[in-house]
Amino acid sequence: MDLTAPYLPDLESIPAGLDLPAEIRRLKAERNAVILGHYYQEPEIQDLADFVGDSLQLSQQAAKTDADVIAFCGVHFMAETAKILNPTKTVVIPDMDAGCSLADRCPADYFAEWLKQYPDHDVVSYINCSAGVKALSTVICTSSNAERVVNSLPKDRKLVFAPDRHLGKWVMKQTGREMVLFPGFCIVHEQFTAKRLAALKALHPEAKLIAHPECDATVSQLADFVGSTAALLNYVEKDRATAFIVATEAGILHQMRLRRPQAELIPAPADSGCNCSLCPYMKLNSLEKLYLCLRDLKPEIRLDESLRVLALKPLERMLALG
Repeated sequence: MDLTAPYLPDLESIPAGLDLPAEIRRLKAERNAVILGHYYQEPEIQDLADFVGDSLQLSQQAAKTDADVIAFCGVHFMAETAKILNPTKTVVIPDMDAGCSLADRCPADYFAEWLKQYPDHDVVSYINCSAGVKALSTVICTSSNAERVVNSLPKDRKLVFAPDRHLGKWVMKQTGREMVLFPGFCIVHEQFTAKRLAALKALHPEAKLIAHPECDATVSQLADFVGSTAALLNYVEKDRATAFIVATEAGILHQMRLRRPQAELIPAPADSGCNCSLCPYMKLNSLEKLYLCLRDLKPEIRLDESLRVLALKPLERMLALG
């Protein structure tokens, strides 16, 4: 990513009273752009997106789009992934500061030094990492396919899993494979605790607790179902329960309400004291910034070509698994 000339959205340049959704649609058509939105985005962005999904689904959409411009409403590692897969396309993100605590805690230079302890290991990296970390990896995974990715590797190979220790521990339990875990975590999912969720379950005995595998193992053990954001959404849509306690970023509740409008959806309380957990990075994006990035085609994701090629190989290996 090129950060030599930081771009600051000029919100004051937006005319007062502008119909932002209409202008975004107009610019999208004019630019031959596609808008990709993550489940954790604000509802108004999800409603405007051409495709809403989790990291795996968005990677698959980015890999096959024929648009000239990709406006990625998510966080920067996701937009980077789209650029890795689409070197000739313009990839923009509403706010370049929309980062990720997992990616930030695992800078590529530090990761390279840390990996020297494990020279004979294959490296499975969660997609929530920088292009530099992807370039150091054997294969990439998402929470949707992590189990399948790990099982695809020869049983006699030693494995490192980075950067999320909780997802890594959950995958170890599912696959029976031993792995060295990088000590990273998501600031949102780290806040959920078994103690508070057990108390919430006692208040709502009819509700099923569903949790993302980025949660601590004590939360996962308490849950009725553990899965990626897409899997959690599908579970709510298909399960017969009428109430769900949802232990992941609360942005997913918008899609859950669309699919199960009669179900009671209870956001899991964070241990920081708020009623629900919101990713501060995901919420940096807004309709105003989406309009500006389509208008100005900034901020744009740029990658060194040699780095992009190295990062592409483990991504393609993941995508080949389906």
